[in-house]
Amino acid sequence: MKTLLVVYHSNTGGTRQMAEAAARAAAGEGRVVLRHAAEAAPEDVLAADGYLFASPETLAAISGPMKAFFDRCYYPVLGRIEGRPYALLVCAGSDGQNAIRQMRRIATGWRLRAIAAPILVCTRAQTPEAILAPKTIPASELVRCEELGAAFAAGLAMGIY
Repeated sequence: MKTLLVVYHSNTGGTRQMAEAAARAAAGEGRVVLRHAAEAAPEDVLAADGYLFASPETLAAISGPMKAFFDRCYYPVLGRIEGRPYALLVCAGSDGQNAIRQMRRIATGWRLRAIAAPILVCTRAQTPEAILAPKTIPASELVRCEELGAAFAAGLAMGIY
């Protein structure tokens, strides 16, 4: 059975909701491992057949714990996961493009293959209070995450990816 690894970090709950929605839907199609970025290890990356990386955009970048995950895993798996599929989820206050760009560059270094356009959810949080407040992702956006998770896991199971 193929394994989809979902690695996420969430500051205010938005990215966690997105990652959990994708993982929940993917579980109906195959084996899914959901790991917080602080807990994910090179062994998790090596054991998986595909990856879904989910990060908030924090100060126009991926979050610190997500960056630490990539730093911790980058060299131990380099040269051992080429060609595996990946997709991205980003929760941002407004733009989100730099977080997407950063994760794409890391995936390029690992020689991973993107299988879908990134899902970007903009919360429009622009004040310190709104930025720090717990987030609730709209159901319509969670459906998009679920669809990606289910399609990704099904594609892994069928050998498409």
